[in-house]
Amino acid sequence: MALKPLCVSVLALLVERPMHPYEMHRVLLERREDRFVKIRLGSLYHTVERLCDELLLEAVGTEREGNRPERTTYAITPAGREAVDARVRELISRPVREYPHFPLALSEAHNISASEAAADLRQYVAALDDDIDELRALLRAARERGTPETYWVAGDYLLTTAVAQRDWITTLIHRIETKDLIWQPDLP
Repeated sequence: MALKPLCVSVLALLVERPMHPYEMHRVLLERREDRFVKIRLGSLYHTVERLCDELLLEAVGTEREGNRPERTTYAITPAGREAVDARVRELISRPVREYPHFPLALSEAHNISASEAAADLRQYVAALDDDIDELRALLRAARERGTPETYWVAGDYLLTTAVAQRDWITTLIHRIETKDLIWQPDLP
């Protein structure tokens, strides 16, 4: 069974220490892991239940603070540790075919005019620039806190790919505007 991304994130957190789901949610968001995996509290609770059913996690305690509901703390099992290690190794050893929306949009962009495509791509570049600025700030903060690089290497990957994507799109916009790239809707 291949672990889904949120399962990997949950198990990896519990390698560090036992936690209750609300704490997992908070830590994942603090670490900006929502850039890698969709994180919703309801989905996280469901994921924890499923991982328990599969004996990859186990409940290790329950506590209550004031009037708050009881919180169950979970720990990773040896089988959970094996599963997360195997999945991480699988994911970093070979590419996975993903189906991102942007390449689909590029493959169909010939259906709009060159001027519309260039204008829309400029908006995309502006959004990438915002992401790049945010990623640089997050990485700078991680370095300043002394966080070991192995914990933020994925952020560096995201930054590098965002810069490469922005640069490629900027070149594409230039090619469209200079008519170096012949645009189908603009042909007679």
